[in-house]
Amino acid sequence: YPQMNKKLIIKVLGAILLIEAIAMIPSLIIGFIYRDANDVSAIAVSIGFLVLFGLPSWLFMKPQEKNLRAKDGFLIVSLGWLVMSVFGALPLFFSGMIPNYIDALFESVSGFTTTGATVLLQFEGRPHGVMFWRSFTHWIGGMGVLVLTLALLPRLTGHTAHLVRAESPGPTMSKIVPKMGDSAKILYIIYGALTTLEFLALLICGMSPYEAAYHAISNAGTGGFSTRAASIGGFNSLAIEIVITVFMVFFSINFALYYRVIIGDFRSFFKNEELRWFACLWFGSVLLLSGIICPYYGGSFFRALRYGSFTVSTILSTTGFGTADFNAWPIAAKCLIFFLMFIGACAGSTAGGMKVIRVALLCKLGKREISRTVQPRKVQVVRFEGKGIEESQLSSIGVFFFIYILLVLAGMLLVSLEGKFDLQTNLSAALTCVSNVGPGFGAIAGDFAGYGPFAKIIFSLLMLAGRLEIFPILILFYPNVWRKG
Repeated sequence: YPQMNKKLIIKVLGAILLIEAIAMIPSLIIGFIYRDANDVSAIAVSIGFLVLFGLPSWLFMKPQEKNLRAKDGFLIVSLGWLVMSVFGALPLFFSGMIPNYIDALFESVSGFTTTGATVLLQFEGRPHGVMFWRSFTHWIGGMGVLVLTLALLPRLTGHTAHLVRAESPGPTMSKIVPKMGDSAKILYIIYGALTTLEFLALLICGMSPYEAAYHAISNAGTGGFSTRAASIGGFNSLAIEIVITVFMVFFSINFALYYRVIIGDFRSFFKNEELRWFACLWFGSVLLLSGIICPYYGGSFFRALRYGSFTVSTILSTTGFGTADFNAWPIAAKCLIFFLMFIGACAGSTAGGMKVIRVALLCKLGKREISRTVQPRKVQVVRFEGKGIEESQLSSIGVFFFIYILLVLAGMLLVSLEGKFDLQTNLSAALTCVSNVGPGFGAIAGDFAGYGPFAKIIFSLLMLAGRLEIFPILILFYPNVWRKG
């Protein structure tokens, strides 16, 4: 094992903390606008801590080698997300909005991983600046902490592919132009443009500027934090629900495809096989769920379609907004929602879950294995986008699926040790954290406040593992990573 480049790792972590400090400034400004002194002081002190720890690491660490090895890249990503979450909890804690630090850390991890699970029981009357920071963590985490770092500091390291690969949501990373720093900038421009469009659309629909900005950035990261306890249902507006549904779908699509549209390559967009799988899954699930819940709404298919399409979009995109209590729906509807929680949306989007491309390849792999029982001597290649998929990649997807299921079951078992909730609640809690969805079934339909500190730490690790595609977090527990070469 090659020796760890400690100085470079510490320098990059310092840069991440400084960028987090800059990211808190909009929340600080909002605190000033609403004249909440406690709000302002909590954010200002948090920024001070970030600068205190980040600036020396950035200034005084002088690595002799700037090239990152794979091990260094994975460590920076996993440690970077942990450090961001630890410091990101400070405004929530210092303001007194969440007086228990473990709860504040859970909320911070939920924000950065775009899970949207919360420990808050009451939303109205909260400090505006800290609440905005709570939502803004979704926007930062949606596209990726290291992608943001590379967009702002493209020359931070000599070789950045390992960073993006470790943070990339999907089996392959989206590099749309030769230079990774330029790719990061383009992705963030597209990300910002879509967020702005949603903000304007929500303003037109009647939201206040603060709530429109809050929900636009929350939706962009497919996170799901809201200003209201009833989430989007609290607005009771069909127009708002339609806008948010449309943008949940938009943010579920690989951002590299938007770049292809911008440069005029419409063929690549509409011919993309993963997008076609996602579209079929979305339409099929909307029709099936609407049909299942139609009797629940007195036979009104329009009402069923309204709530069914929103729910499918919020679960597949792993956003977690809500307009209806799906815990009260028939068991068949809940089973469909549970199944969709595993899948998620497209690779290269801001959504969580296993990703559609993995599910599609697993289906094709299963079909091939069935075919082999009939024609064992025939050479059969699994193809995607018209290209043959290497056996090593198929094997890694199979391993990913196995570990994904194992994490959900292990998480369920560990949190069950507290003995507070039933099997349904614990299983859905573990799944919704690994898939970064947010809401679940049973006692966690609204919040996770009922769980104890041990369970919340386990859930925080599950959320980080799910957002970082499992392996960067597991690497932290692999002894050989910490040994010298």
